[in-house]
Order: sequence, then C-alpha cells, then structure tokens
Amino acid sequence: MRLYVYMAKECDPYKCTANRLVKVGLAKPIHRVKEIPRGCVILNPLAPETLSALDLEAALVHGITAIDCSWRSAEAFFSNVKLKGLHRSLPRLVAANPVNFGNPNALSTAEALAASLCVLGFRPQAERILSVFKWGLNFLEINRGRLEAP
Repeated sequence: MRLYVYMAKECDPYKCTANRLVKVGLAKPIHRVKEIPRGCVILNPLAPETLSALDLEAALVHGITAIDCSWRSAEAFFSNVKLKGLHRSLPRLVAANPVNFGNPNALSTAEALAASLCVLGFRPQAERILSVFKWGLNFLEINRGRLEAP
C-alpha cells in the first residue's frame, strides 16, 4: 500500500512520527497540497464517514494520505483547505504515543497510518510502520478489537 504524508511542519521535528516514517522510507512526503494524489483516501479526523473495507479499492489504486499537522490546527486545516479524495475518519482508538498516551482519537501520524492499514487488512505493513517506534506495537495491542479487519 502506498502511503503519503502531507508535511505541514507544525510539530517538533524530533518527536514527529511522520518525519521518521519518511526518513526510513515507509511513507512518501508531500510538501504542497496540490501534490496529494487525486482519489486517494485522506485520513481526516473530522470526516463523517469511517474508513472501512469499502474503501480498499481506492486505497490500492491511489494510496492513503495522512495530514501531519498539529491537533490544535486540524479543524482549521480541514475546513479551509480543499482536498480531493475520499475523506475518512478512523474508528475511536486510543493513542499509545508518549505525547498523547491514553487519549482517545489523539493519534500520531504513524498510528493513524497503521490503523488505516489494519482496517483495510494490511496488518503486516502496519506492524512494520509501528516497529520503528519503541511504543509502536503497544498501539496495536491497546486497540486490538477495534482494528481487526472484517
């Protein structure tokens, strides 16, 4: 599965999970909104529709894009920037990252991408992404029941 990350450059570069995924070659960085592939699945925490197996074909053909921005600016970003693609939210999940540990729906970019892969049936790729972080595989354990592909 092709994974993309729009780099809004709003977070601490040393704590940024998207930076690490890009650095190790597990996600492709996007620096301008117009570079986001048309028709891709866009992980949007404000989207009314939740990611499901029905979105698999679009994800396979066009990829999955996560927006790496601060949680404080997410609502403004998604309200003001028009992105062409399938906007999907994730099921209610609990963060395992050190910054937001235990908070529902405050996922890091790596957690969001891994969750989307699990929902779509690509758990080995999700495990590979999360293995880059000490706390990563904990995310799968904490959210085991909600991440099982149907």
